[in-house]
Amino acid sequence: MKNNLHCGRFVLSLKTPLIMGIVNLTDDSFSGDGLGANAGKAIAHGRRMVEQGAHILDIGAESSRPAAVQVSLQQELDRVLPVIEGLHDCGVPLSVDTVKPEVMKAVLDAGADMINDINALRAPGALEAVAASYAAVCLMHMQGDPATMQNDPRYDDVVVEVRAFLADRVAAAEAAGIALDRIVIDPGFGFGKTFEHNLTLLRRLDDLIAQGLPLMVGLSRKSMLGLITAQAAPERVHAGIAAALLALQRGAAIVRVHDVAAMRDALAVWNAVENIEHES
Repeated sequence: MKNNLHCGRFVLSLKTPLIMGIVNLTDDSFSGDGLGANAGKAIAHGRRMVEQGAHILDIGAESSRPAAVQVSLQQELDRVLPVIEGLHDCGVPLSVDTVKPEVMKAVLDAGADMINDINALRAPGALEAVAASYAAVCLMHMQGDPATMQNDPRYDDVVVEVRAFLADRVAAAEAAGIALDRIVIDPGFGFGKTFEHNLTLLRRLDDLIAQGLPLMVGLSRKSMLGLITAQAAPERVHAGIAAALLALQRGAAIVRVHDVAAMRDALAVWNAVENIEHES
């Protein structure tokens, strides 16, 4: 895997795992942490996450939960732009979770350092928007779209198909002029996948690392953890940490989480053990 991620104003070392903290500006979040259009609360929440140990902040203003309703372009911009302005000096890269090329252009002009696209830059103009910047991009796999993705997802081999899709999108991004040291991939847990598909992906996550690109996982508070633990989304902190550590064990480079402080402490233990093992 590459040693560094070029991410807008920042170059992030990938020698140890990174924590991406979620700043959720939606009002219909599955995880119960949506802040809606309250920019002040969102900025304070983001700064608190940085103090707790987040290496990247991921700001999202449109829900991507199953059957989510899309928000308008103007509503998304009205939610996200003030937060980018308020967090621009927080000391870590700012990622924006969006599928709209118009939003990508606007947030990159406003100083965002990364685009996190669940649609893997497939919308017309998305590749060009990111290629024209110095920003990093996360390309995620999703079968279908949020409105329909959980209706009846099917695969012959979920790992093989996810890997092929991501390889195709990486090739498209590179052809558009996005350097490989700006690209992150994400298998898209819960996006057009059954419980068994998600477990298979987690078990075989190292099969996706073969592309040599940093892999990000978003397992925090996901419904698959609720099925395992019978806990509501806000009570899935411990399960999410366990899942994130399993992902790190299998080669993930970035963990996208709601609960930064808990992840920071778990990661401190992880790094201590890994360093001891590397020195022995």
